[in-house]
Amino acid sequence: MTVIRAADARRSETPGGVMTTFASPTQGAAARSMWRVEARPRAVGPLHDFDAEQVWSWLDGTATVELGEESFSVAAGDTVVMPARTPRRVTAGPDTGYTAVVTARAGARALSADGSDDYGTPPWIA
Repeated sequence: MTVIRAADARRSETPGGVMTTFASPTQGAAARSMWRVEARPRAVGPLHDFDAEQVWSWLDGTATVELGEESFSVAAGDTVVMPARTPRRVTAGPDTGYTAVVTARAGARALSADGSDDYGTPPWIA
């Protein structure tokens, strides 16, 4: 068994928010990564894709999720399964932003929305 202490969680910051890695290949997990996303109010993530399924579960706040040709309003308690090879963008709600917990296959790679560019494995998944 591997125990990853809160003090050992890795934090990565982007213009849209902070990702805190709970488990990943470099933090005790071999098959899956898990991280928390804390997005600032009105933060707009990039339109992008992944080569692996992601599961997002909202703990707090609200967001709009663009997934393929659809758009969903989500709030605390909602979960969105984002299939691989489906362009996505998450926009934080205007008042409080959001907090979500996300999991994906270890080593999942970010791609451009059209899949033509491979951006590699983000630090919060590595």
